[in-house]
Amino acid sequence: MRDEVDRLVEAWGAERPDLDVQPLHVLSRVSRLARHLDRARRAVFAAHDLEPWEFDVLTALRRAGSPYELSPGRLLRATLVTSGTMTNRIDRLAAAGLVERHPDPQDKRGVLVRLTDAGRTRVDSAFADLLDREHAILDGLSPTDTKALADLLRTLLIPFDTDTPA
Repeated sequence: MRDEVDRLVEAWGAERPDLDVQPLHVLSRVSRLARHLDRARRAVFAAHDLEPWEFDVLTALRRAGSPYELSPGRLLRATLVTSGTMTNRIDRLAAAGLVERHPDPQDKRGVLVRLTDAGRTRVDSAFADLLDREHAILDGLSPTDTKALADLLRTLLIPFDTDTPA
């Protein structure tokens, strides 16, 4: 069975036989799959009245474990945004009732951002639906193939990852 990537690799091979277009077999598929995954994720988030960035912040708090709170600095490291962007995001999530700020007992000048019950309910529901959608995307692979693909992708991603916690 041929896909769109097979056709584009063939076309490039004909047009530029001087180049090794073999990376396209993998990386163009990864790129196309990423676009499909992004659409699927956005649809899930929209069904829960969430933007992707809101989901990112809420899941970072949820993964922190009870009492589901982090400092703004830890949130920016978890979501890879600037401090100004994070402040804006926290403000918007607080206005929506999904997070609240509390004084940090370890740092008199600091605050902690805590997931509210409404935020926890929303993110838990969205995450469950996201996993259902992602299971459906992977449904064509056996568990063995899924693990092998995950292992191969990990190998490709490790050089790009930093010490930043997810």
